[in-house]
This record gives sequence, structure tokens and C-alpha cells, in this order.
Amino acid sequence: MTSHRRGPVGGQGPHPVIRLPHEQELFARGRGVQDHVADTITAFAGSMVFVYVHMVWFAGWIMINEGLFGQAAVFDPFPFGLLTMIVSLEAIFLSTFVMVSQNRQASRDTIRADLNFEASVRSEVWSTNLGRALGLDPEEIERQAQELLATNRDKMNSEMGRPSA
Repeated sequence: MTSHRRGPVGGQGPHPVIRLPHEQELFARGRGVQDHVADTITAFAGSMVFVYVHMVWFAGWIMINEGLFGQAAVFDPFPFGLLTMIVSLEAIFLSTFVMVSQNRQASRDTIRADLNFEASVRSEVWSTNLGRALGLDPEEIERQAQELLATNRDKMNSEMGRPSA
């Protein structure tokens, strides 16, 4: 029986624990204030609250500028040139924030893929060494794995209507 913190039960001294870095920890290290602001704006712009705020804003703008509250309140008469300019500028900035967030997500996906690859390599090394310690033939196990992978690949291709490789 093994304890992760104290080594074998009743044993002497600490036993090191293998700890893989977590993708969120690695990603958070490179995240600055600007990235946080861009993500916050993008998250808000992708919400229904954003839609509701804009519905109220546009309705209010149009009502004011159609003279519903008197001609003295009109500041952007039809065809609402100022509103058009503001909405165009907002669209430019929002698309930029979305692209910044997408680039950061791509970076995060790369970090995740790298960590998955490292975990796979570690698993393969451990499996190979455990197999050898148990007296298993690595070539036979690899042959079986290749057969299983080929069978699964063929099954997936046939389900998706693609020709087998």
C-alpha cells in the first residue's frame, strides 16, 4: 500500500508525487490585464443581456429621434447617421475583441494539445516498462494495438461514408 504524501505506509520519508502541469495554470501565467479585459468584453457581447441592452438602446434612440418626446429632444434625425456611425465603430471593436479571444483560445488549445501529448508519452513509457516488468512482449502488444486501431478507423470511416484507408 502506498501513500502519495508519505511514501509506503510505515516507510521512511516523503515519496515524490508526479504532478503534471494543468492547462489552466499554464494559460493563466501568460494572461495579462488586456487579455482579461478582452475576454470580459467578449463574454458580455456574447450574452443575451448584451442583446437586451441594445434593443432598449436602439428603441430609445429611435423614439427620441422620431420626436416622441418633442422636437427639442431630437439630436439625430432619420436616417440616424450618428447611430449608424456608433454601431459601426462598436462592430469594429467587438470583432477585434472576438479575434483576440479566438487567438487566445487557439493558444490555449495548443497548450492543451502539448500537455495531452506529454501525458500520452508518459503513459506509453510507463506501460512499456510495466509490460516488460511483467514479462510481456512489446511487439505483440503493439501488433494487437495496431489491429484494434485499424479496425476502429475502418468502422469510423464506414459510419461516416468515407472509403477505408
